[in-house]
Amino acid sequence: MRIQLDFMAVLSEWQLLLTGVAWTLSLTAISVVIGTLLGTAFAWVRARGFGAYLAPAWLQLAVSTYVELIRNTPFIVQLFFIFFGLPAAGIKISAETASVIAMVINLSAYATEIIRAGLEATPKGQMEAAQSLALNRSQTFMWVVLPPALKKVWPSLVSQIIIVMLGSSVCGQISTQELSYSADLIQSNNFRSFEAFIVVGAIYLVLSIATRQLLNWAGARFLFGRR
Repeated sequence: MRIQLDFMAVLSEWQLLLTGVAWTLSLTAISVVIGTLLGTAFAWVRARGFGAYLAPAWLQLAVSTYVELIRNTPFIVQLFFIFFGLPAAGIKISAETASVIAMVINLSAYATEIIRAGLEATPKGQMEAAQSLALNRSQTFMWVVLPPALKKVWPSLVSQIIIVMLGSSVCGQISTQELSYSADLIQSNNFRSFEAFIVVGAIYLVLSIATRQLLNWAGARFLFGRR
């Protein structure tokens, strides 16, 4: 049996593909910004060995529970709980909003542990030096502790961001118009499933490489001081 490939039948639907790419990048960008900020805050709460900078025990317990719950449950279950479960409690949200919330929650949990590893690797002498310069807690964390911590864990954080971007393909299950959803629409229109998912797989590959290069450039430019 000879298979006749027709990629033009897929590429002719470039508007659907472009819409999917735009939604995938938008979901990723929003989740990266909010999820990384939350992850940084939660990492500060979970970090040990900061002496006077330790958060209250009840807050550490709450964040630890959150992180362990999210990291040990599938992303699709988290997404379905938000999209299908919350309406049962009277909270109705769109598919796009549910996707953003799920991706933020997922990334923030993993980012917490990644950034926490960097924070705990910060020598105590740096914090003591900051205190000797009369820096307050916020200034010490923002300018003395956080930058070197991010430098240490930046490659791991970038990899996790790529994983979350690729995980956005699950959001098509609740009709979010991201890239895999576009592939489903295309193959349902022309019955070219093989070609459709080859093309979409190639697009995901390009997006992953481009995103990694962009984040590595941003890290080198703003964290590592390279031009």
